Amino acid sequence: MVIRLLKPSWVSHEGKPIFSVDIHPDGSRFATGGQGDNSGKVAIWNMEPVREEKSEKDENVPKLLCQMDNHLACVNCVRWSNNGMFLASAGDDKLIMIWQSSRASSMSSVFGSGGKQVNYECWRVKITLRGHSGDILDIAWSPHGTWLASCSVDNTIIVWNAVKFPEQVTVLRGHTGLVKGLAWDPVGKYLASQSDDRSVRVWRTCDWQQDARITEPFQECSGTTHVLRLNWSPDGLYLVSAHAMNNAGPTAQIIERDGWKTAMDFVGHRKAITCVRFSSRIFTSSKKFSKSGEYSCCAIGSKDRSLSVWVTASKRPLVVLHDLFTSSILDISWGSSGLELVCCSWDGTVAYFDFSPDDIGAVLSDEEKLKVQEQIYGKSIYNTENCLGNRIIESAELLSIQEEKDHQEKLQLLQLEQQQKQQQRSQSQPVVLCSDSNSVGKPTNRQIETRTKDGRRRITPIFLAPQPDVSEMPLPFMSGGAVPMFSSSKEASQIVVEKKDEVTSPVSASKLKESSRSAADMNGGPGSSKLPVAVDGTVRNGKLDPQVTSAPPASLGTTISAKLPEQPAADVTSRVNLDLLEDVPKKKDGRGRPRKDRVADHYPPQQMAALPQYSLPPMQLQETGNVSIRSQLTLPLLSIQKNFNVQISDVADGSAWLEVENEIQAGTFTLHRARCVRNARTAWETIFTSWVVAAAGNSFMACIACKDCTLNVFSMGGGRRICPPIALDGFASVLRCSGVHVMVITSNGSVSVWNFKSFTAILKNESMSSLLANGHLQIEKCTLTDQGLPVLSFSNGLTFTFKVELGCWTQLASSSDILFLFSDHKNCVSGSSVMVSGPLASLQSQTLKDHASTNASRLFRSAPSLQPAATVSYLENQIQCCLSLKSANEYKKWLLTYIRYLVNEAMETKLREVCDELLGPPSRVRVPTSRWDSTILGFQKSDLLREILQIVGMNVHFQRLFTEYQEQLSSQTTSRPS
Repeated sequence: MVIRLLKPSWVSHEGKPIFSVDIHPDGSRFATGGQGDNSGKVAIWNMEPVREEKSEKDENVPKLLCQMDNHLACVNCVRWSNNGMFLASAGDDKLIMIWQSSRASSMSSVFGSGGKQVNYECWRVKITLRGHSGDILDIAWSPHGTWLASCSVDNTIIVWNAVKFPEQVTVLRGHTGLVKGLAWDPVGKYLASQSDDRSVRVWRTCDWQQDARITEPFQECSGTTHVLRLNWSPDGLYLVSAHAMNNAGPTAQIIERDGWKTAMDFVGHRKAITCVRFSSRIFTSSKKFSKSGEYSCCAIGSKDRSLSVWVTASKRPLVVLHDLFTSSILDISWGSSGLELVCCSWDGTVAYFDFSPDDIGAVLSDEEKLKVQEQIYGKSIYNTENCLGNRIIESAELLSIQEEKDHQEKLQLLQLEQQQKQQQRSQSQPVVLCSDSNSVGKPTNRQIETRTKDGRRRITPIFLAPQPDVSEMPLPFMSGGAVPMFSSSKEASQIVVEKKDEVTSPVSASKLKESSRSAADMNGGPGSSKLPVAVDGTVRNGKLDPQVTSAPPASLGTTISAKLPEQPAADVTSRVNLDLLEDVPKKKDGRGRPRKDRVADHYPPQQMAALPQYSLPPMQLQETGNVSIRSQLTLPLLSIQKNFNVQISDVADGSAWLEVENEIQAGTFTLHRARCVRNARTAWETIFTSWVVAAAGNSFMACIACKDCTLNVFSMGGGRRICPPIALDGFASVLRCSGVHVMVITSNGSVSVWNFKSFTAILKNESMSSLLANGHLQIEKCTLTDQGLPVLSFSNGLTFTFKVELGCWTQLASSSDILFLFSDHKNCVSGSSVMVSGPLASLQSQTLKDHASTNASRLFRSAPSLQPAATVSYLENQIQCCLSLKSANEYKKWLLTYIRYLVNEAMETKLREVCDELLGPPSRVRVPTSRWDSTILGFQKSDLLREILQIVGMNVHFQRLFTEYQEQLSSQTTSRPS
């Protein structure tokens, strides 16, 4: 037997451990993962200098192709996808990075190497997967490439959807110790895992339930290893595990697929087995072995620093190499030829083995291998990952759901394969000049040329869209036999010049000025006669004043924001201060000067002295027995201005403004005017005898709040008064309108909301005192939804709304919401509902901060079992907030997300509660006085239940639940009177 054994010294992580190695499917490169300088390190190496001594000595042949230092901690595992498109890496930073080759062809130096190391290939992170709460020790791609499994010290296994990263297919729980190894059945029916809890578990991929738990060979195991990398034989008949014991001796346990029997093992190593790896090829009879037929080849690494190679046709090892390294062997990888092997060690080195067919046997072709698998498993192995195993589908509707699911997954795989083939064709051809000027991302061979009156040439520029930065499939490195070189061509240009008989006039400087002036006019810039449009402010005498806000889009209601540009520190009127139990002192009559920072920017000096000054009167005391208490909160008045304008943004036939002019002298009387200006013309006007302090409006109505504590409402069309002046219980501090609803918050801290279409009161002087138990607070934002619900955000990060049915304030959001940051629901949100927006999304995007309590992070890391309960709590809270805000689209989004998570986590009790609520009582027992309603936020509950059952039907584990509620829903539909 002649075996080539090499230990290339240039494959190194600067003396630090190499924890994983994997050869690319095309055999041109291999990847290593381990420890780097203050970070994890992933390196991609050229395979040719390893195979050929001549290439190793040639300085023009690169050895290190690319080095990636994106991981924050040690990299424990690297694995190429089966088609070679992606490289997955995982490490102690709890992250999985999916790498993909980039189109960038220029070479770049490795960061921190001082220009000594060069990246000949460019690999970039396509996506980063986050889901584990502990170090990730092993990852594995499924045989058909649709799934990626990962295991961690958090005792869980996550199966990711490789077609739709970062979607999680399932989370497998059951191990009570650190999970250190994963292996897929070669036909995709099973996933095996090995853990420190001295067990190997086999999971079915049809329903992700445990099929077997093998413990007997591992009961005597003492101590542990860094990894426990088990592996399946390519024919799927045997599963070989690491770190087993037999008569106090370390073995690699052979677990037979038929009945999971453990009667055989590989023996001979002196210390615990760390890793097992089968060649992906199946071999046929060699003269060396007495057993005829097909067999497999397996390599085993151990803590005793030795490597043994076995074939299933012989009872003795093919070869044993002792003291190959100075430390434990951690990973093994076979090449696609089945005759090459690379292994790595904790000592930071790798070893390469090259076998011959005379040593192992003849390699079966892919077609012959497929025939062997078909003889064992039948011709249905192509659909093994999408099949339902041996489970019987009891419902025809559930079967149709499963078939539709399989069909969609097949379409996705077909599209992916077509993209890969198209990319391979495009990469195999050189870049050529294209005659189609509309081709995206390619040069054009056509040039349009015109001339000016004086005969000068003018060439029309043609836009060339940039190439996508990431390529679909990496080509085998060094396939051309040399390093790619780039140089300019000496051939004559092939660009066709298309001359047009057109005379173009040069652009003069005056025209440039005119165009820039028109652009400035459109944007409200210098030279524009139009008033600037204020998104969150009011125009007063041509200047933007942030103290009165205009109406934003109707979807979010009318909003006030306290975040202002830089202003003098004394100007605090733009924030509503809530001072509990404090009197506002009165100013002396006729004394004092007006504050310049409030009015100097809006009025000339001669008018400033004429403006009256107002202050809040002292609070009235209420006698309760012998105890004197204050019955109201104190909010400051809105700043009073002589003239101000408010824009009405939702008027369909053009811009509209409410212009307020206070203190108009009419003989010996003083009057005050408000008028509606539409398209620079006065549409209507009205007169008041009291100062106007606030105004708001929309296309339906205009609202005016006066200093005499009254609210006046007019129709926007003709200015007709809708109702008599409404007496408020204090001075108006906040005035909002949205649709047909108007909200007023008075200086006494009471909130009132009216519907002026039905002329009903939604809220009647509801006090905010229950929201201010923490003392001095400020209103950061105030919103009125389209349904007439007030939404108040305070400086402590809490947001509340009023629940009319319960008659109390309810909390909507918190800036320190720990459950949001640690909720595991992200992968349960469907793609179509990601962009669903509404009042709740608007609130939480502004209140939720990224810096939650670090104690919570430690809590979930130390107790990962709390995360499912935390996720359920967060999703249930989201659903209730949507109900409080009466946001229908958001309610449906969070309800379906909640259902998907319950299905993934197999929480049947909660699923039944939701289905029972939507199903309601049987129609025969429903009475008119029943509290159950068949609709919720405009949705029919039966329609929601049908959508939920479609999600439940995706998991065959719940087929009994699906059938039960499907039959009840059908019976209620048929019994419903027409």
